[in-house]
Amino acid sequence: MKSLTYAIALESSFESFLSQTASLIWSPVLFIIVGGGLFFLFYSGFIQYRYFFHAIKVLSGKYDDKNAPGQISSYKALATALASTVGIGNLSGVAAAIALGGPGALFWMWVTSFIGMSTNFFTSALASMYRGKDSNGQLQGGPMYVIREGLGKNWQPLAIFFSACCMVGALPIFQSNQLTQALIDMAFIPSGIKETFFSVGGFEVSIQKLSISIVVSLFCSLVIVGGIQRIGNWAGKLVPVMIVLHFVSVAFILFAKADRVPYYIGLIFTDAFSATSYHGTPFMGGIVGGLIMLGVRRSTFSNEAGIGTAPMALGAAKTTEPTREGLISMLSPVIDTLISCTLTALAILVTDVWKNPSLSGITLTSQAYAEGMPLGGQFILLLCTFTFAITALFSYSYYGRRGLAYLVGEERSKYYDYFYLVMIVVGAIVSMDAVLNVIDIAFALMAIPTMLSGFILAPKVMAEAKRYFAKMKETGDKG
Repeated sequence: MKSLTYAIALESSFESFLSQTASLIWSPVLFIIVGGGLFFLFYSGFIQYRYFFHAIKVLSGKYDDKNAPGQISSYKALATALASTVGIGNLSGVAAAIALGGPGALFWMWVTSFIGMSTNFFTSALASMYRGKDSNGQLQGGPMYVIREGLGKNWQPLAIFFSACCMVGALPIFQSNQLTQALIDMAFIPSGIKETFFSVGGFEVSIQKLSISIVVSLFCSLVIVGGIQRIGNWAGKLVPVMIVLHFVSVAFILFAKADRVPYYIGLIFTDAFSATSYHGTPFMGGIVGGLIMLGVRRSTFSNEAGIGTAPMALGAAKTTEPTREGLISMLSPVIDTLISCTLTALAILVTDVWKNPSLSGITLTSQAYAEGMPLGGQFILLLCTFTFAITALFSYSYYGRRGLAYLVGEERSKYYDYFYLVMIVVGAIVSMDAVLNVIDIAFALMAIPTMLSGFILAPKVMAEAKRYFAKMKETGDKG
């Protein structure tokens, strides 16, 4: 009994330490991401937004060149990026934000996402401009190569720092944690299967979560070991399916609760500045500051703008025009946060389940689907959750492996795959708060070198963008 009490106290103390550390690190990073995004926005003169529809045409494959340097098409590169961003965080992370911050949290997620579009344009264009060769002579992209190739050897420690943090930030612990929880909530419990536990060193381990995570790990190994080509192929097929499935299911809920939609859309804006539903700690001396911090963290966790993951995916695209990859990357926060996260948030709000203080994460979203779609709603959410989680598990493995490959060489990077598969199991059996804070800390640290290199090399991006758009006008290409 004493060992169990000690273990619970130790776990609680560790989670408290992680939470405090995440808040401490995010305080300055908040200004780097938001302030940096605003800098990119105004420095570019909003140029990338004027070519929004051109970005869609690029994504359609109109400008694809199979002989261009790179490994996968621009569409598959964006699909790989979206596989991680439009992941289970869109079902669970936004639910956690609403549970803690109320409707107003979504407003600040929107603001961060809009700014993040500009950030993605700059950082992904740089990833294509400054690609470097790995130890096997293969072209690779990402902040570590931008730093090495664009800033020089004196900046190498910053590239190493990013790579090390990336290995942690890319861990599958959040996806695994919420996928197993969703299966228990929406499949096991309704079938009469109760969650059972066994004790290891005083810590309670769920037998069901352990079993599910082992199966998921084995399944993911079939794709992960195939590298970016196999990941890109799977992402290219699954991402459109999961986005459409999510959109249709939430549209059904919103149609059924249509009378409540206008009220909650209004509340999103008013609550953003009153923070009457915020239950977290204040920031910058007030609860509105705490709500803004929450919105920025959850939006960044979801769309990853400024973190550096999307540039690694877009840096693998076959292209000779970096501006195109920047424009395509700009679409990621739109699809992820402005569309997908908004749909989930509205489903949670209009069903009023967000008012239940005992619910959070995927459990809260599950309750919203059960309320909005009494017949089959949880089954559809389970299908969405599985698809979102699996695609994210595929793409994150690529990011982490790229981090290790940069540090120790491509031939040794395969060991990250094995570590990654083990962490799928570990992530499933620890608490959601712990895994959220670990990823939050890693993402915040990754943002520092990503944004810093973006600031320094921003003039290079603008020079390249102006050349590209001038070329379009000369050739009569209206995009």
